[in-house]
Amino acid sequence: QVQLVESGGGLVQPGGSLRLSCAASGNILSINSMGWYRQTSGKQRESVAVISSTGSTNYADSVKGRFTISRDNAKNTVYLQMNSLKPEDTAVYYCNGHGASTSWINPVWESWGQGTQVTVSS
Repeated sequence: QVQLVESGGGLVQPGGSLRLSCAASGNILSINSMGWYRQTSGKQRESVAVISSTGSTNYADSVKGRFTISRDNAKNTVYLQMNSLKPEDTAVYYCNGHGASTSWINPVWESWGQGTQVTVSS
């Protein structure tokens, strides 16, 4: 079993910055891609940014040039640096990851974090 724990959400004014962190722990043999998703009330969860095991990244058009995803493989942690935040960035942000497990019963894992609220408002 692998757990993802997010931190770093909060309230920020438009134009401000926040950095989200997501730390993975548990029966981890390897981590493939990790990513950040967000969801607002009444809408489907959408992909914000994804980073592969080799460091290649993919961003939603709405955040390109403002958000940066990165990972620290030694710490099993992924980050989302969010700059120039807009009110429409307000959402619950979720971390997702998947990879290989040390458990021979469940050799692959995929997990979601519990979510962290980001509110952009003056």
